Amino acid sequence: MTDLNGSRGMRLIAGNSNKELVDAISAHLGLTPVKADVRRFSDDEIFVEVRENVRGEDMFVIQSTSAPANDNLMELLIIIDALRRASARRITAVIPYFGYARQDRKVGPRTPISAKLVANMITEAGANRVLTVDLHAGQIQGFFDIPTDNLFAQPVIVKDILEHLDGKSPMVVSPDVGGVVRARSLARRLNTDLAIVDKRREKAGVSEVMNIIGEVEGRPCILIDDIIDSGGTLCNAAEALLNNGATEVYAYTTHGVLSGKAVERIKNSKLKSMVVTDTIQATDAMKACANIRTISIAPLLGEAMRRINNEASVSSLFD
Repeated sequence: MTDLNGSRGMRLIAGNSNKELVDAISAHLGLTPVKADVRRFSDDEIFVEVRENVRGEDMFVIQSTSAPANDNLMELLIIIDALRRASARRITAVIPYFGYARQDRKVGPRTPISAKLVANMITEAGANRVLTVDLHAGQIQGFFDIPTDNLFAQPVIVKDILEHLDGKSPMVVSPDVGGVVRARSLARRLNTDLAIVDKRREKAGVSEVMNIIGEVEGRPCILIDDIIDSGGTLCNAAEALLNNGATEVYAYTTHGVLSGKAVERIKNSKLKSMVVTDTIQATDAMKACANIRTISIAPLLGEAMRRINNEASVSSLFD
């Protein structure tokens, strides 16, 4: 049966990781999330009870596996299991931020590939499909044995850049060699030039900028990355760009992990502004920081969900 919005048995359900994004997606789709209790027992075991009939429905579970990553991951798995046992027709795990994505390969002897383990857990819990945004490593799609759609936040970012920096002729900068493909794609969309920050990372969480590949003197610069965690890489890159003659530096990232003292580091940095999407719910500290701004990924996710429900093309969103 198709409802007034053209959705065939489409229902939403959410965990506790990102209530603000769930509300925005719900408003975009004109749907009210299924009522469910997601709570903890005194020993912190997670309990889920779906309070509405979902038999035969096309269910979309919206849950980022951001901090606290393990709690949010368990919530996702248990909600999926509850829906499977309630005879949902199809279960799509909508994971705006896929935690453990940075553990996508063995980095040394006797180390795990945790991204693959998490993919197995989601599949075994009963998910039929996965929808996520800007996976840290594209090959993680292959870790799943179920259909997996990896959306790109770039159209949302491009729209914001054109609204706020139009006429400034900004230069796109990759903060490291690994992000060149992402930066080149953005530069092509903006019809502008590309530069690269060459840095050496001595240990995890610490980066040292070495030099700038490209002529940035007299140009405003846009640093682009998929994840900002400690903030050290982007802050150091911004300082190096300004030291090489850039007039001002902006940063755009999809996932604002911002752990530890990252917000304070951004606040005290030379970045004109840091823009993140709402794949991870903004903390109070982020909202209070004058040079951190959040843009919404909800319309993109909502449209992808609608297309999945209607068996339409998702990839054509980016044509």
